[in-house]
Amino acid sequence: MPPNAVPGPSNVLATCPEAEQLTQLSSENATSSKQTGVLFEGDADTNDCALDVDVKKLKKAEKRKLKLVWRNIILFGYLHLAAVYGGFLLLTQAKLATVVFSIFLYTAGMIGITGGAHRLWAHRSYKAKWPLRLILVTFNTIAFQDAAFHWARDHRVHHKFSETDADPHNATRGFFFSHVGWLLCKKHPDVVAKGKSLDVSDLRADRILMFQLKHYFVLMPLACFILPTIIPIMCWNESLLCSWFVATMFRWCFQLNMTWLVNSAAHKFGGRPYDKNINPSQSPYVSAVTFGEGWHNYHHVFPWDYKTAEWGKYTLNMTTAFIDFFAKIGWAYELKSVAPETIERRVRRTGDGTHELWGWGDKDLTSEDAQHVLFVDKKAA
Repeated sequence: MPPNAVPGPSNVLATCPEAEQLTQLSSENATSSKQTGVLFEGDADTNDCALDVDVKKLKKAEKRKLKLVWRNIILFGYLHLAAVYGGFLLLTQAKLATVVFSIFLYTAGMIGITGGAHRLWAHRSYKAKWPLRLILVTFNTIAFQDAAFHWARDHRVHHKFSETDADPHNATRGFFFSHVGWLLCKKHPDVVAKGKSLDVSDLRADRILMFQLKHYFVLMPLACFILPTIIPIMCWNESLLCSWFVATMFRWCFQLNMTWLVNSAAHKFGGRPYDKNINPSQSPYVSAVTFGEGWHNYHHVFPWDYKTAEWGKYTLNMTTAFIDFFAKIGWAYELKSVAPETIERRVRRTGDGTHELWGWGDKDLTSEDAQHVLFVDKKAA
């Protein structure tokens, strides 16, 4: 694939900041839940000149007895059994219109997570005018992965304290825990404590986001369950059985599991061309089903890039195509990316040798780093 060609200046970071924070981190145990990851542009350990630290040696989950949440276990158990039956009906009884409708709901819900809760609200990798934010919050409600406010807040915790006990889906606890197990037990106290320490004032200032949060338990059942079941029955005379188990249960369960793969598979399998010292990895398979979220090693190194990937191709990154389209009509703007020279230096310094060719506003952002962020104007391109 060709390197990302992003219009705009190619200037990079000027001078190396102090790396004292990383030196201290290398001598501490991961269970103390010190900051180990990055959220927005400018965190100390993302700087191109930062010290090399073998973070893997630091990240080991604290052994503790998990407090199971049986309500969630029962509900998720039913969901997966219903999805298996829904998959059978999809192949044997469901009408073509129902299958197409399910694909539309999956696509909308995934964009609501990837383009909305993740890239817009969690990382502020671009800005969106209110019509686009309204579309994204609607799509996000269809996905039912908690209100976008909570999703973005918890994801910021995941990046700032990646793979410590403050990480909601700490991958060092194993594949099952990072995939779904974290939803079947009580949160570690550090998750709650560190979540309260992050600044989410920008999220609270978004009136559309707050409207969804306030009315979530009315909007979510309608968008995720009731309308997806009623529409096939009313519009093309689908059976209640296929409407519920295919368009609703199978679609929602499949979407959840594909999204969860970012937390599990993309923290375990694949190369680490940008930073071999962290667990997040590059997974084209995860990217294919999550519209571009599987390039996870890159994303944890440069979380403020709106593409969540180095490459500008749309093949395995439908979310980027979605954002670029709305940037062309002016609804998305101030798209942030990374200068190719910055990427190349990081690859040479900390990559594992598998490279093919060689959150914005955080309190840790330095003014010097802020001056060298690339802003992409797709409308003018």
